[in-house]
Amino acid sequence: MSTPAVTNRAVEPRRFSATVVLLSVCLPLVATAPWWFPHVQAPLIRALGGAPAAGASIATEAKHDDHAGHDHGHAGHSEENSLELSEQARKGIGLREGVITLSTFDRTITLPGIVVERRGRSKVDVIAPMTGYVTKIYPVEGEAVVPNQPLFELRLTHEELVQAQADLLRSTEELDVVRREIARLETIGEGVIPTKTILDRKYEQQKIEAVHRAQRQALLLHGLDETQVNDIVATRVLFSTVTVHAPGNAILGKDGSKTALQVQEIAVERGRNVQAGESLAVLADHGALLIEGIAFEQDIPQITRAVAENSQLTALVETPGGAAQQIEQLSIAFVANRVDPTARTLHFYVHLPNDVIRNGSGADGVRFIDWRYKPGQRMQLRVPVETWAERIVLPAEAVAQDGVENYVFRANSDHFDRQAVRVEYRDPQSVVIANDGSLFPGERVALSAAQQLQLALKNKSGGGIDPHAGHNH
Repeated sequence: MSTPAVTNRAVEPRRFSATVVLLSVCLPLVATAPWWFPHVQAPLIRALGGAPAAGASIATEAKHDDHAGHDHGHAGHSEENSLELSEQARKGIGLREGVITLSTFDRTITLPGIVVERRGRSKVDVIAPMTGYVTKIYPVEGEAVVPNQPLFELRLTHEELVQAQADLLRSTEELDVVRREIARLETIGEGVIPTKTILDRKYEQQKIEAVHRAQRQALLLHGLDETQVNDIVATRVLFSTVTVHAPGNAILGKDGSKTALQVQEIAVERGRNVQAGESLAVLADHGALLIEGIAFEQDIPQITRAVAENSQLTALVETPGGAAQQIEQLSIAFVANRVDPTARTLHFYVHLPNDVIRNGSGADGVRFIDWRYKPGQRMQLRVPVETWAERIVLPAEAVAQDGVENYVFRANSDHFDRQAVRVEYRDPQSVVIANDGSLFPGERVALSAAQQLQLALKNKSGGGIDPHAGHNH
């Protein structure tokens, strides 16, 4: 009965020794796990049938695999075509998202254009009404002037004008004398004064009145107005100076207020002698301008069709920020009636309404105006040539190109899935995607920075590594 007791006491020391040995082996392994475990993790997981993300540890996967809202199992999702972005990264590349919709797309051709003035409408030439020398110049170049505002003062030196005024003054005095004589004779009575004498005086009055009317008309033709001629008759003083005023017409702004003309050029200096009809200044009215488009010979049929269908054009204006400003709903005014034989181009003209962006006076009281669009400014004209219905239209920066492939990035919570698409048409502003089931209306996609997303995805999958590294041809 004593033998079993001895046997049990002999086994217990051996169990204790095995436990000590096991702990002495395991504890160093656990302590050094961060150094050796990553090297055996991937083979171990593959042996067990798993597939961890490249470069991730089991602990990391356990912690990050189930992102809030991140559906790794949705249709079409694969890690090599999926990209996660932080909020800082989204803001850094200016990422914008939007919902896909079907719309009508107008395929266009883009033609160069330049802003020009309307010939015969945009400029007003202020001329000297009579010969003289300039004594005063009221406006400065670039100033905005209102209708009938004084512009120049001329000292008259034209001998013919001086003589015409003197003749008018002489006939006015003679007419006064004859009228007084007739009145005196009529008060005496016909019994004392012969009737023939009174009739002779009335005939003389009619002759002087005829000469007087002719002299008034001559002064009007010389450049004086009715008020000035009446002043000569009333005051019996000849005009030695004449004031040249701005034209009486003006354009109306959108709010109904009068928009002043602008002094584009002053052609004279003080003290200069000018002849009648010589230009003193040029005033500009830029309230409405034209865009002169240049169509090449192969584009003439499209321009002709656009005119016939009264199509609406869009003008693109380059801005400092890089994005072109669009001016929509523009109509063609007219098309030139001949093709330039040298350049083989056809010019056409598009209406361009203008706006005043600054209208104010400086410290000296001089008023200046600035127009939004100016002659000489270059633009691009988009002329519609074909209409496509039920198309997916995205901004050009929403589609990334990689060789012959085109990609759109579909938004899914905190990540983006790359989707290959077929491009039907592309221009600098828009891309038309075929409605073939690769994308569906209502899906959210990245509307910008698609090329940056494509580069980031290639870097993630090792696209930057030389594929021929270690490959001996």
